[in-house]
Amino acid sequence: MSELLEVLWGRGQEAAPTGPLSPSQVRALFAIEQYEGANLRTLGDALGSLPSSVSRLCDRLEAVGLVDRQPSPVSRREVELRLTRRGHAALAEFRDFRAREVKAVLGRMAPAELAALAEGLTAFRRAAAAAVAGVPGAVPTTAESGRAADSA
Repeated sequence: MSELLEVLWGRGQEAAPTGPLSPSQVRALFAIEQYEGANLRTLGDALGSLPSSVSRLCDRLEAVGLVDRQPSPVSRREVELRLTRRGHAALAEFRDFRAREVKAVLGRMAPAELAALAEGLTAFRRAAAAAVAGVPGAVPTTAESGRAADSA
């Protein structure tokens, strides 16, 4: 299932208005959108990447006109990252493409299959929310499942 979603999302990355974007570039754009005005360290934390890697990634995104770096008003040693109009447009087009791909897949499903999918996704959302909130009885993480299996 996850592989099929990756194929759909990958097609969206390849169809980006700026040309093919790598998965890390797309993740960076989403993070910059979420943390508009953040510095490189904040972006690195959000991506789980090293500062030098984040800096090179932003160099590439800036070179194609998707990201703008401005001096921070707080610290002269830092820059603030912002999406350009083109960056916002690229994310909007990426989201639209993904929505069209999902809609096309859903259009191939029978009404009973759509109902079952909706029910399953609702249950998944509840379980995931409980796991994230740390509610007792939540679905265990992979690591927790492994420990339980090892001790059995």
